Amino acid sequence: MTPVALHTVFEALAYMVGFRTFLWTRRRLAPSAFQHDDHVVWVGVGAIVGAALGAKLAFWIDDPIAAFASFPDLRHLLEGKSIVGALLGGLIGVELAKKIAKVPRSTGDAFVLPLTVGMCIGRVGCFLAGLGDHTYGVPTSLPWGVDFGDGVPRHPTQLYEIAFLLAQYAVIHWRHDVFAKPGDRFRAFMIGYLMFRLLVEFIKPVFYNWPGGLSGIQWLCVAGLAYYGRDIPRILRALFARGSGAWEPR
Repeated sequence: MTPVALHTVFEALAYMVGFRTFLWTRRRLAPSAFQHDDHVVWVGVGAIVGAALGAKLAFWIDDPIAAFASFPDLRHLLEGKSIVGALLGGLIGVELAKKIAKVPRSTGDAFVLPLTVGMCIGRVGCFLAGLGDHTYGVPTSLPWGVDFGDGVPRHPTQLYEIAFLLAQYAVIHWRHDVFAKPGDRFRAFMIGYLMFRLLVEFIKPVFYNWPGGLSGIQWLCVAGLAYYGRDIPRILRALFARGSGAWEPR
């Protein structure tokens, strides 16, 4: 099976397993997130549409030279996507859908585990895709450097991300009782992931330099963290506060 085919298989698997995990999470981990089934539909549509548009826009921002190299070839223009863009676009899409459908409650907590599972599976596909996926790291002399096909050991940043996501979920799961507001688990997930991506991008190739020497993805991370700026101190205080408990389904 070719690297592209492997990536496609794992991407499809990520969507399927992530969706099934969401159905379970909705009942077990965040049963109060949705009052009615039609709220699930509205939020789901907002998330899907917003994520699709955000993922594409983020790729254009991150590597505009490659994205528009064959303009106006629509097929080439629609290639490529970004998880950071998908998360931020999905966030915007969900908030708009909730306003339209008048969904009164925070629904984010129901997405923490599905996103973690889906993103981990997807990153396995990115790792197996090699150089063509553009998610690898810069060259390294560290013993765990991986040759993605060009004879150069590189940081396996896809594996770093999987390790981070699993560790982050373990902390959020363990410290669930310290989050005061509905949706705080999702806020913690987003803040943690955006901080991780902001930092890990420094050991990944920069395909286009934006002001400040940052990549487009890093600037999107900065924008996302600015959106959560008021929540960051409270979330950090909660995570590092004394006292914790094992999670119990409610």
